[in-house]
Amino acid sequence: MGFFRRIALDVRMVSWLIGNSYTNQKNRQEHIMTISEGDTLPKTSFVTMTDNGPEPVDHDAFFGGRKIALFSVPGAFTPTCSAKHLPSYVEKADELKAKGVDEIATTAVNDAFVMGEWTKDAAQVTPLADGNGEFVETVGLTMDGTGFGMGKRGQRFSMIVNDGVVEKLNVEAPGEYKVSSAEYMLGQLG
Repeated sequence: MGFFRRIALDVRMVSWLIGNSYTNQKNRQEHIMTISEGDTLPKTSFVTMTDNGPEPVDHDAFFGGRKIALFSVPGAFTPTCSAKHLPSYVEKADELKAKGVDEIATTAVNDAFVMGEWTKDAAQVTPLADGNGEFVETVGLTMDGTGFGMGKRGQRFSMIVNDGVVEKLNVEAPGEYKVSSAEYMLGQLG
């Protein structure tokens, strides 16, 4: 193949890759959040790690008649999630409970084994594995992490759920860690 013909093919290939990359980035950024403050939290399947292994969480028993501080991370053991997000809720657990929170829970699109291991030194936080991403898909808070080799994940967010109803919802801008922190939530609880 001639030099110029090869360059022409390379240029077309790069153009195609750039075009697809742009389309994929645009698709990744376009999502429709389907949950809002005042909405009832949809019933989905969470799994938690117990001494007997992974067990399903009874949605009504967990969220009914109680105030839950729920935060979502893109992935257990990822840098911001492990260094900032989880520790903020561990450190502020007593203050959150003093302001009426009955339980603090975290969720991620990880399996129950990963979530259990990630929270094993954080007894103040209940891990709710969303292994198939059903919860974040249902509430419209997915993110596409394929560019980082992570697949479909949940966005970073937090919510206060009171008797199954979302009282406060805090969704982070991409790459941010501000409004989903325990400190921010404490300010919302008054």
